[in-house]
Amino acid sequence: MSETPLSTGDETEAARAQNYVGGEWRDPAGEGEQEVVDSATGERVGVTPFSDAADVDEAVARANEAFEDWSARPVEERIQPLFELKRLLEEHQDDLAEVLVEEHGKTFAEAKGELRRGIENVEVACGMPTMLQAGHLPNAAPDIDETAVRQPLGVFTAVTPFNFPGMIPLWFLPYAVASGNAFVLKPSERTPFTARKLFELIDEAGFPDGVVNLVNGGPDTVNALLAHDDVVGASFVGSTPVAKHVYETAAKHGKRVQAQGGAKNHILVSESADLDFAAEQTVSSAFANSGQRCLANPVAVVHGDVYEEFADRVVDEAESLTVGAGLDEDTEMGPLVTADHEATVREYVETGVEEGATLLLDGRERDADLPEEGHYLTPTVFGDVDPEMTIARDEIFGPVLALIRAEDFDDALSVLNRSEYGNAASVFTERGAEAKRFRHEAEAGNLGVNVGTAAPMAFFHFGGRKASFFGDLHAQGDDMVRFYTDETVYIERWPEE
Repeated sequence: MSETPLSTGDETEAARAQNYVGGEWRDPAGEGEQEVVDSATGERVGVTPFSDAADVDEAVARANEAFEDWSARPVEERIQPLFELKRLLEEHQDDLAEVLVEEHGKTFAEAKGELRRGIENVEVACGMPTMLQAGHLPNAAPDIDETAVRQPLGVFTAVTPFNFPGMIPLWFLPYAVASGNAFVLKPSERTPFTARKLFELIDEAGFPDGVVNLVNGGPDTVNALLAHDDVVGASFVGSTPVAKHVYETAAKHGKRVQAQGGAKNHILVSESADLDFAAEQTVSSAFANSGQRCLANPVAVVHGDVYEEFADRVVDEAESLTVGAGLDEDTEMGPLVTADHEATVREYVETGVEEGATLLLDGRERDADLPEEGHYLTPTVFGDVDPEMTIARDEIFGPVLALIRAEDFDDALSVLNRSEYGNAASVFTERGAEAKRFRHEAEAGNLGVNVGTAAPMAFFHFGGRKASFFGDLHAQGDDMVRFYTDETVYIERWPEE
């Protein structure tokens, strides 16, 4: 197994992402490529060459060949490489985190936390012998027994985003292969080297050649996978417009599909809330990963009686965050992923000012200690935000927090439920009646009570509603088993002679 350094210091020898097909590393043959940049410094890390249709055909063909043998193996045998992968991921967690930080920009602690979440999914998938059991009922009818059996389907693909390049592939891959399928991953072209490192460990873990494969590329590579006759299903995580395209394209070609889209999550702050705790959790949720995550809560809807006090505490908390390079020990928030994305987020801040929101904390001024070439925007907080303003409605995907004043709890719930998105929401309250109403009336798939970020554990599915999700079965947990298998029902009668 050849090693690919992330950076050599010589731009002409920068690392080039490779595909992993049939147990071998290969150079993509397509036209076009994506530069990979260290967002903390602006320095070139490497390049992602794009795969063409022939690259995709080869990867799917090798996966399809491997499926025939792999799906027939005992489930206990199929999970053994996952046990080894879990061990390797834990052993190399720091190495993986360093690669992730260099090409993404998040802090080292955030990278390790992300990988821990991914490892949890590997752990859950190791329980596949139990998860695949579908049920048996003797004497379902006179002299008839019925048994439901889950069976794998073939080759699945997943298209994963830049913001969690270590965790999100592990939302899908372990469940797909443990249930007997073969798998092709298409990672983000912005963060290919985390996938490279992950697949080096997968190679070492002992999966048969062809069971797991990696193809790099852009939109054409994705479309080739979605339309491929031998791909039976697709998973996606990314923005809502692309999620909708993936859902429609895959469904048009007769495939199973689950597509996680964008988000505009809300925190509701009751007049009964512990304001210190609520402010700390709100800032943590809004600015972790520099706001570049679908579980961030970039809108806080606050009861009017405590609004001013809460706003002051939020500004104090946000202002105290240390912004810098992700590998610096003191850094609490890193840069944005690219220069273009930084420019987009800055445009949203300008729009908020133009639409009349009060800029309580302006993150546009670069700290003198931050490198000019890095893609930095420090925490930004808007007050007096109207729910109809652009910054309250659009997914900004950056460190921008909007505070909305609510008349009462009914008003706060109404603001939340009017959003076109429905990924997650949280409430801070000391009143059980408010928590109960929130649980039953909040229109989002992941709900937290006195929890800043409603992130489900790996043994529960990752929810999502409205424009935040397209499909029927979600990532993680039992939903993954249902997505990657189909049930066959055996109906048996043995009449007595």
